[in-house]
Amino acid sequence: MFLRAYNFNAGPAAIPLPVLEKAQKELVNFNNSGMSVMELSHRSKEYEDVHNRANTLLRELLLIPDSYEVLFLQGGASLQFSMIPMNFLQQDKTAHFVMTGAWSEKALKEAKRFGETRILASSKEENYTHIPQGFSLEGIEDGAYLHITSNNTIFGTQWTDYPTSPIPLIADMSSDILCKEIDIEKFSLIYAGAQKNLGPSGVTVVIAKKEFLETATDDAPTILKYSTHVDSQSLYNTPPTFSIYMLSLVLEWVKEQGGVKAIQKMNEEKAGYIYSAIEQSNKFYKAHATEDSRSLMNITFTLPNEELTKKFLTEAKERNFIGLAGHRSVGGCRASTYNAVPKEACEALAAFMKEFQENNQ
Repeated sequence: MFLRAYNFNAGPAAIPLPVLEKAQKELVNFNNSGMSVMELSHRSKEYEDVHNRANTLLRELLLIPDSYEVLFLQGGASLQFSMIPMNFLQQDKTAHFVMTGAWSEKALKEAKRFGETRILASSKEENYTHIPQGFSLEGIEDGAYLHITSNNTIFGTQWTDYPTSPIPLIADMSSDILCKEIDIEKFSLIYAGAQKNLGPSGVTVVIAKKEFLETATDDAPTILKYSTHVDSQSLYNTPPTFSIYMLSLVLEWVKEQGGVKAIQKMNEEKAGYIYSAIEQSNKFYKAHATEDSRSLMNITFTLPNEELTKKFLTEAKERNFIGLAGHRSVGGCRASTYNAVPKEACEALAAFMKEFQENNQ
């Protein structure tokens, strides 16, 4: 039996071990078809069942109303940065953005190619240490949409309360979808790359209000129109069949854990171990994010100096902790505690942090 790593990678990230084991068992003979799921025709009954199961489970777990479409697309969240304004940013409208990190910057950059944009609020001057609070939504009533990034992997911040927007609210939830309960009906469109909480990379989930989809322009190329994928049930072209299969297995695992409510409780416990180690360190470890904006998914912190940081990361790797180096924008360390990261890994990391502090003060 090999030793599983304590996987704190920011993405692609940990996948539940039972999911990997089930995929391994079914890899060469899916449902007695004599084929791998990767070999099935995407028009076959066998694959259709997988596809529909993923859709049904996602709707069940997130309480998605019938007034919303669920799409399985390709291109990652990065394609959505362009696809959204291409479909919804009309020439006489403005797209509004709340800036909370590198991914909201990239979304804004792409939107600028298609029309008018406006930054409604930003924490960039504070190096994105917090989610902006108390900003005004007045004067945006004629806007095309308001875009937010719900969780910021690089800076370790996360929205706790979403704005009640007078215009369609769009959220990039790539790194925290399914980590906690949300009110889907606050949003007109949610998109999420799979490689954090949903499975392997390759599929992007889009959850969109039907009424909002009807406002899309007809100018986009066929494959970049949401209507194309709605009409074809995400089967206009060959979908990422294996990634969708893995998504369905991850969703089954979430359901077995007790659903999103139970997952949220586990995530709060997991993050609590590490944040407690930071808070109890007498500033040996310092959190990048302010307390009111701290992420359940990406915990960012620094040590007193670069030498200690390198030593920490070296010794951590020797203890089988993987993926703890912080992004260059923040430095220090980052522990990504996505749904599939077990509680034991977070407890072990917190214990190592305390031990390292005791040995290096």
